[in-house]
Amino acid sequence: MGGFIGAALSFPTVLFTPLLIVVIGFWVVVVAGGADPDAGDSGDLLSFAGLGGVPISVPASLLVVLAWFGSLSGAQFLPGWVALIAALILAGLLTRIAIVLIRRFGPTGTDPSRNDFLGRTCVIRTGRVTTTFGQAEVRAGDGSSAIVQVRQAGHDELRAGTVAVLYDFDAAGEFFWVVPADIATKDS
Repeated sequence: MGGFIGAALSFPTVLFTPLLIVVIGFWVVVVAGGADPDAGDSGDLLSFAGLGGVPISVPASLLVVLAWFGSLSGAQFLPGWVALIAALILAGLLTRIAIVLIRRFGPTGTDPSRNDFLGRTCVIRTGRVTTTFGQAEVRAGDGSSAIVQVRQAGHDELRAGTVAVLYDFDAAGEFFWVVPADIATKDS
């Protein structure tokens, strides 16, 4: 074990060892629930290097870990400064490849929300819609359909088969407010 600690505390690895301790500490805190790894988006900060589009903690952690391992192993075969430069270049290239793969296979876009249905037409599926009861079928942008709870404030009769428009979502009651489609499309 003495050889490993000696190598970790010798040049050029010693430059990355404190950073590696910080990265390990950060991810231990994340696993324990004390930090959010998605907190900071690298955005424009790292986009110029092809490292954008993921939380900044990911490319920063990868760079540090890969540079540490590269300098540790490179110091065994190369002179110190050459090992340092090679480790940094290799860490940058491998991090960029990893980030490209993470972006390609990671989630895209935003999570779907009930608010995505606002402004869409729906077809009433219950016998009637009142201020306390009603269901309708609505189609999402991807073509899938959903049955949602609907309510109406007016006295217009909304019966099964009627086309209506979802115009507001009540988060507390978890239902949509609707109006008949012909009222929603009338010219004022």
